[in-house]
Amino acid sequence: MTEHADPSKTWPQIKTVGLAGIIVTFSAELSEPGNRAAIAFRAAVVALEWPEVEESNSTLVSTFLRIDLSRFRPEPIVERLQGLITSQDWLSAPLPSGRTLWRVPTLFGTDRAPQLAEASELAGRSIADAIADLSTTTMRVLTIGFAPGQPYLGTLPDHWNIPRQTSITPNVPAGSLVTAVSQFCLFPYDTPTGWRHVGATGFLSFRPNSEDPFPLSPGDEMIFDPVSEAEFQRIEGTDQTGNGGAQTEVLT
Repeated sequence: MTEHADPSKTWPQIKTVGLAGIIVTFSAELSEPGNRAAIAFRAAVVALEWPEVEESNSTLVSTFLRIDLSRFRPEPIVERLQGLITSQDWLSAPLPSGRTLWRVPTLFGTDRAPQLAEASELAGRSIADAIADLSTTTMRVLTIGFAPGQPYLGTLPDHWNIPRQTSITPNVPAGSLVTAVSQFCLFPYDTPTGWRHVGATGFLSFRPNSEDPFPLSPGDEMIFDPVSEAEFQRIEGTDQTGNGGAQTEVLT
């Protein structure tokens, strides 16, 4: 970047990222309004169909626009971005329509997700209350990253602001639901992790052989509905889509 974001400055901030593009940042740290602003602002830029923008993405609190700045001067693009920024209060902007709500059957605990009890204790909840928290909170896809298609989902109630582990779990399987710092991650494939494994799903967020390899987008929402071990096994044996029995609804 041309300079580091300065928390003392007014938000949002516009920075060039070398010659790769431009990033618009709405907050110094993760917040619900900052994340919503990044998602809404990206949707607004996409709708404008600026020819310089080859690709866009939103991170936790930023919108990144991939623009070849060796071909296009940044100054006029930054001026247009500033005009768009001042057109409304993005921190209170509504999320774009057309997002998807996913209801994902989830097996909490058992030997398929063995750290539920540990995570519940850290959150100060009984196992029953923990499952109620984890299964009734609507979680937004804050961003996609770290691994192909992997969503960071937020946020859980404040008592779920539990730390990561001090050690690494060598492997959790694809579809694992893990938690730390009031968030979920849903792993697209087998992976080591420092987050606590609390749920198992059949939902694959990276499907390389599908026409739509990345089913989730920032701004989508997810609810993890609890199911019995028998029902989970039934879904495992019948689902061939990677949805893991998930049901969808278009959000307006």
